[in-house]
Parts: sequence; structure tokens; C-alpha cells
Amino acid sequence: MPKKRHLNKYSKPQSTAPALLSSTAARRNDSHHDDPSHGRGVNELLAGLRRTGLSGIPQQAPDVVRPSVPPAIRHFLQIPETPPPRPRRPVRGSAAGGRPPAGPAPPRSWLSRPERAANALQRMAIPSGASDHEQRALPGPSLPARESLIGMILRRFALDWEWQRVYCQYHLYELPTNLRIALIAYLVTYTAEGVSLRDLQAILLPPPDVPEYQDDPALAPSVVNEHFTYLDLSGSIGRSIKFRELSDLLFPPKPKDDDLQDSWDEPEQAPAGIPRLLLPNLTHLSLSLDPAYPHAVSWRQLLAFAAHLPGLTHLSLAFWPEPTLTPNAKLATVVSPETGRTVQYGGTGPYSHSLDDDWTEQVLLLRRLSRNLYGLEYLDLTGCGAWFPALWASAGEGDTIDWTGAWGKLTTLVMFPGYRLREDAEPEETSRYWEFVDYAKRVERHVRNQRAGKGRFLTVETCKRPGEL
Repeated sequence: MPKKRHLNKYSKPQSTAPALLSSTAARRNDSHHDDPSHGRGVNELLAGLRRTGLSGIPQQAPDVVRPSVPPAIRHFLQIPETPPPRPRRPVRGSAAGGRPPAGPAPPRSWLSRPERAANALQRMAIPSGASDHEQRALPGPSLPARESLIGMILRRFALDWEWQRVYCQYHLYELPTNLRIALIAYLVTYTAEGVSLRDLQAILLPPPDVPEYQDDPALAPSVVNEHFTYLDLSGSIGRSIKFRELSDLLFPPKPKDDDLQDSWDEPEQAPAGIPRLLLPNLTHLSLSLDPAYPHAVSWRQLLAFAAHLPGLTHLSLAFWPEPTLTPNAKLATVVSPETGRTVQYGGTGPYSHSLDDDWTEQVLLLRRLSRNLYGLEYLDLTGCGAWFPALWASAGEGDTIDWTGAWGKLTTLVMFPGYRLREDAEPEETSRYWEFVDYAKRVERHVRNQRAGKGRFLTVETCKRPGEL
């Protein structure tokens, strides 16, 4: 039976190389004959490359680290100078002078929007009038910018605070410290009544119905709030929170004698521990008042409150009334049982300042405050122009405020009048306004003369007269 024949689907490759390959091979052979390194060993090729690198011919890998050679040996061996490293890529800077975040710069169209330009100018502008300082914030930790994502979230959070305080009651205590500080500042700004006692308890204290917070010492309020150094209560004292409520919250009362252990020899009865401070490292505190609302504040309570804060460095008492222990007894009089004469009931009478120029009570109270707050470095007295003279006056026995001892660390004193001077103001109002400014400058001269260049330099911030540098 004849065999079937199958046609080959693929042709047999050529026995000879194509003309293109043959010409390429010929050129390669010719180049090998012309190249002096053809036939040389690997060591000879490496030695030639080293000599080529030292002779100054640029290499493809300039980042190779070469060992340094002393100048004397380099001159003796006739080794050329090592080329310097390539310059680093310049660091991109921002308009504010700092280093911008990673990534490309934002488009110019974003930065040219009117609202962004206005916000940038508002942050960079230096306020020059008293109206810009009515609600002056204490210098301290930088709060999130209003146009930032965190700023928008906190603002929305503060506007819906009545609902958020209940809905997020189990999460507020676990927020980072910087966010809780910013949240209280936003509540002061965007709520009508300021911060209340319930608000502070929701932010600074753990939920009472969660046993994990009560049993774990690492979650105690004094431990969680260890880095809480800034507390802004502007416009809240006397309106939404009382001084006594704030004092009981920050400084828990000591246990009664009945709760203490009678003897240390009784191991079955654990002694009741003294409660720790809620904010043990508080350094910045704003107790400024809102001048648009009357407040029931007491200097007696302030002195007792300040006794617990010897480490306070920044304090705001803006728009506080004059220091006195009997604010409602200016017109009250009593009859002395010994002499039968009518004498003044309180330490300050209706004519003590205007006719007698008597600031004895104010000086004594400020001296007590300075002894409690001996670490103070920044004091804001905006809107307190009515009792500015007490800062340089002397008491009956020549006692004045100790600017070199108790308040020797004070370096910044803010003394703005605290209200806007209208263009159509009466001459008496204009004169009173600039009188407060002159009081501030007199306090600055008094403190500098008392320190006589031996203490820290004091700067008094106040308004400037038109044309004054």
C-alpha cells in the first residue's frame, strides 16, 4: 500500500546566515580588531576603568562614594582632586516661610479665590484697634484653621452640640487632647451661652455608666487629662457656669474625716485616697467676661480658685470688675458702736477713687492674687481700665504690687480699652478712651522702674495714638 505523502507546513531554515547578519558580524569583528581592549582580561578592564575615572572623564555613576585621601598623599601619588558631590535639589518653601506639606503645590486658581484671600489676610493682619481685642485669645496651642477640614467639622459639631453631647457621650472622653481643647474653644465661639458644667463633664470626665473607665487606673481623668494645658472659658463664667461649680470640678473636695482610715495597722481597710486634680498641668486659663451681659463674679472666689493653680502661666481677666470683697456695699454705711460715727461698710466707698484717690483694697487683693499666681507670665486685663491705677498705686502703709518678686516673671501685660472708639464720639468719651491708653503706658514705666533692669523685660500691649509708631 503506497505511503501517504504529507506536505511540509514549515520550510527548512537556511543553512547560511542572512546577508544582514553577516554584515553585522563582519562589522563586529572589525571593531574587535580595532579595539585595544579586545582580548584583555577582566582585571585589566577594571583597572582601565579606574584609571579612566581618576583622569577626569565623567562616569555614568557619579554618586559612587570614593574614600577620601589626605592632601599630602594625594599630591605625592599625583591623584587628582575628588569631584564634589552633586548639589541637592532645593527644598520648596511656602509663602509663610515654613516647609509646605508633601505633594505638589496647590493651583493658583485655588489661592486666588476671594474668600481664601480674605482669610489669609485676616490671619496675617495685625489688629490695631481696641475693637479687635475685645475677645483676645490666649497665646498657646494652635487651633485648627477655620477653612481646614478639622475646623469645619468642629464648627458643625459645636452648632449641633446639644444633640452631639448625647449621641457621642461615649466617645468624647477618648478624643485626643488637642481636639478636646479645640472643641471647648469652638463651643465658646459658636454657642450662645458658652460652656456649661455639663459640657465640661462630658469632655473631661468618663461616662459614669461604663465600669471599664472606673476600674482601670490608666483611664483615670487625671491621667487622660495629663496633657490638657489650655482651657478657654471666655464669656462663660457667671452665665453658663458658676465659679463654685468650676472649682468643684477641677479641684475635687477632700474626703471627710469619717471616710478616712482610723489606723494604718488595719490592712483590711484601704485608706481613702485624696482625689487628684482633674487638670494637673493646666497652664493657660481664660476667665474673660462678655461685656454685653452682666455677670455675678466674685473676687473672693477668684482668690480661693487661684490658690489651686500655682503653675498657671497665662491668665485672662478681661472685663472683670474692680477688685473688691463687697461689690454691693459701696453705698452702705454703719454706725460705729465705739465712736457713734457713721463709717463706710466696705473697703471701697463711692468717692474712694474720684476724690480720695484711695486704691487700698484693690492693691491688697491684687497682692494676694500675685502670691497665689507667682508663676504668671502673661496677664490680659482688657476692658479693666476703670481700675488700671491700682496697678501702680500704694496702700496705706506703702504696700504696692510686687512686680519684682511675686509677679517678677510677668513679661506681657495686655491693657486695651476693650471697646470701639466711634468717629462721632463725644469729647468726654474720647478723652476717657485715651486716658485708659495713658494708664497702660504709665503701668509699663512703673514696672520697668521698679525692676530697674534686674528682672525680666515687661511689654504692655495697648492701642496706639494716631500717627504713633
